[in-house]
Amino acid sequence: MGLLAKINGANLLAVSFVLGAANAEAPINREIIEKPSSIQFTAEKKVEVIEEQKVDLLLEAIIQVESRGEEGSVGDKHLGRPSIGVLQIRPIMVKEVNRILKKSKIKKKYELDDRYSREKSIEMFYIWKDYYHSGDSDEVIARCWNGGPKGWKRKATEYYWSKVQKELLTVGSSM
Repeated sequence: MGLLAKINGANLLAVSFVLGAANAEAPINREIIEKPSSIQFTAEKKVEVIEEQKVDLLLEAIIQVESRGEEGSVGDKHLGRPSIGVLQIRPIMVKEVNRILKKSKIKKKYELDDRYSREKSIEMFYIWKDYYHSGDSDEVIARCWNGGPKGWKRKATEYYWSKVQKELLTVGSSM
């Protein structure tokens, strides 16, 4: 029995990336893929995935487009209140996330300085995404992140989406 035949279906995608067998033109599940954090090769040439992490490719692509992953990134300085952090969050988004939390009766509140924290910025992103875009496509989510509530309709967000798509391919192929 061949090596890939011995690996169960859930780990096939992860192993194919590790072994370099992934075709660059093959469709990528842009929501979540399994990323092996450590792999062990045995004498029988079996591959055993020890531990797995879930990676949200869309989130990672948006982070790359927004800040190249730099927590202290400050953008749009020409505006009165700049966007901050890995996801370039504006003060209005912090206010909106806090409104969602209050409406959901969750006793948590974010401060403007929380935008400098990668972890807290990602939490805010997911609160916003789950509230407004739980069933939406990657394109709608990315374009609304960039252009506001009706961002998916705005021509100005098409270029942003093309940048996110390029990063999705880059991030997806590095997993």
